Amino acid sequence: MIDLHVHSIFSDGVLLPSEIIRRADSIGIEAIAITDHVDISNIDHVVPRVVKACEELRSYWKIVAIPGAEITHVPPESISRLAKEARKLGAKIILVHGETIVEPVMPGTNTSALNSDIDILAHPGLITEKEVELAGKRSIALEISGRKGHSFTNGHVASMALKGGVKLIFNSDTHQPEDLINKDKAKKILLGCGISESSLKEIFKNSKDIVDNILKREIK
Repeated sequence: MIDLHVHSIFSDGVLLPSEIIRRADSIGIEAIAITDHVDISNIDHVVPRVVKACEELRSYWKIVAIPGAEITHVPPESISRLAKEARKLGAKIILVHGETIVEPVMPGTNTSALNSDIDILAHPGLITEKEVELAGKRSIALEISGRKGHSFTNGHVASMALKGGVKLIFNSDTHQPEDLINKDKAKKILLGCGISESSLKEIFKNSKDIVDNILKREIK
């Protein structure tokens, strides 16, 4: 199991990166990305600290800890610039907080995100066919979310992505200890949004491929 979307006390989570990573390790998660919410006000504060924590902990524990960022509730026009800044600051994986139906995310966020240098569009809500096509062209993964509220449109996201041949991944969007999800529960959530048993392996592989590519870039 790999989880590429969790939050620490550096945004709206309740745990230190150390505790999140340790708790994830204890339930069999092989790799985890700390992807705290960032905008122009805090990106230069949050990302370097998450980078520092992940680099330190990876030298002691087997679990792969990846520093990242989730660009959140910013004007769509700012997304590309902030994604580039997050990369410069050391983020290895970039998410954008997509147009979930339970928050007033700016219209146009999904499209702007998919035209930027990001890895995952998180909880993209009622994503359109045109946006799915763009995700496919840009090799950006769409997220099936384990988080309450954001998960309301999982069925739509799964259906659209599978129809369009676009990469799907599963993430917990953890904010509290009880939000962490093991592989068995992840499978049930995926099956519950209409994904077939035969597709589960590919979805988990998509997350592994993202992690493998990050590790390969680090070696270079």
